[in-house]
Amino acid sequence: MTASDAQISALFLDCARRSLVEQHWKRIKECVAPLTEEQVWWRPNQASNSIGNLLLHLNGNIGQWLVASFERREDTRNRPQEFNAQGAATAAELLARLGATVEEAGRVLARLTPEELLATYEIQGYTVTGLYAVFHAVEHFGLHYGQIAYIIKSLSGQDLGFHRELEKTGRAR
Repeated sequence: MTASDAQISALFLDCARRSLVEQHWKRIKECVAPLTEEQVWWRPNQASNSIGNLLLHLNGNIGQWLVASFERREDTRNRPQEFNAQGAATAAELLARLGATVEEAGRVLARLTPEELLATYEIQGYTVTGLYAVFHAVEHFGLHYGQIAYIIKSLSGQDLGFHRELEKTGRAR
């Protein structure tokens, strides 16, 4: 049996959307929401980012790589500002902003075509295929989700409990 381009594209985009929206974003919301403003903007040192910086950065990245590129919108991102911000918003404000962008990106991923995945785009000065843009954005989001989870575990000294179903056997029930 040979899969068609449309079937492979649909499977890839569904996996990307589920990873971004239903896994990483859901977990970020759950573990960041209860944080104080001090915890959101805490940095272990000046060479590291706070959770607030990472949330701003994820919003900029997803908006640039998935929304602006595929919706053919002007790229208005200011990447340095994402990392220079200090105490610029509460957890609720940052999550609301990122949530709106992730929701919009989810709609983009639900409607992309095989042709759009094969087309080329200029994003952040790079010429990339749509397939690469989606892969990059989801991978990038996952990387920073891991950093956010690590910071929260360091601050709280507690496990976040996202994989409790694997505790007994290492396999999902």
